[in-house]
Amino acid sequence: MVWKDSDSISVMGRPSTVWSVPAIHSDLDQLIRLHDAIFQHIRPGDRIVYHGNYTGYGENAVVCIDEILAFRRMVLALPGMLPSDIVYLRGQQELIWEKLLQIQFAPDPTNVLLWMLGNGLTNTLYDYGVSPHDGIEACKTGIMGLTKWTNSIRKAQRRHAGHETFMNQLKRAAFTDATIASPLLFVHAGLNIERALHEQGDDFWWAGEAFDRIQTAYAPFAKVVRGFDPAHGGMHLNCISATVDDGCGFGGRLISVGFDADGAAGHILEA
Repeated sequence: MVWKDSDSISVMGRPSTVWSVPAIHSDLDQLIRLHDAIFQHIRPGDRIVYHGNYTGYGENAVVCIDEILAFRRMVLALPGMLPSDIVYLRGQQELIWEKLLQIQFAPDPTNVLLWMLGNGLTNTLYDYGVSPHDGIEACKTGIMGLTKWTNSIRKAQRRHAGHETFMNQLKRAAFTDATIASPLLFVHAGLNIERALHEQGDDFWWAGEAFDRIQTAYAPFAKVVRGFDPAHGGMHLNCISATVDDGCGFGGRLISVGFDADGAAGHILEA
């Protein structure tokens, strides 16, 4: 099969090093320090992959996205760097945000919203100046009240330059050229090895438990790399899979692994 770049999956070509940035969960201080560390090492021909969960749980959602966009401008100012060298994946938190804006169509919006609020959304809404309580009250008024509330969320997001565009351009997955010796696949949290890449559906976000059971390489890729472990088991690297997440947002470190062209973890940076 000939792989091509699409709106949902990014083909990264033949990079020298791929810098993997795992879940951030609104931890601004660690994000700034990690960006500083990556900036010292990145060279033309490298790629950066962010694995999603930029917001959620922490209290600095807005400025974390500002920092990501500012760092993008810094990297692209380096001679030889291209916009396609930086890839942003959609994580669980971004999927929750996407579904939030459609919550008026949910069959049970109250329980859906309560689940979202308990899984990282609360602090993100507060940071955008939106009251979760107003959303719960809107659920009682039906589709018209919820539509008005979700429109207020869109307005709040648009007050921050670049945020809406950023959220609308996230990828589902990314991989290096499948014809090289050790092609790498980058995902958010999980993967169903019984399904082809284009058949994964929501497995990229919710098949985290299955990821630990990968025993053989997911062809045609030599290694699958994820950036969020829902079980918070810490960083784990082997020859066919890699969990880069080291618990940022849950008391752990924000790290970045630089994967060389042969798939090896050539560099490990920490905030």
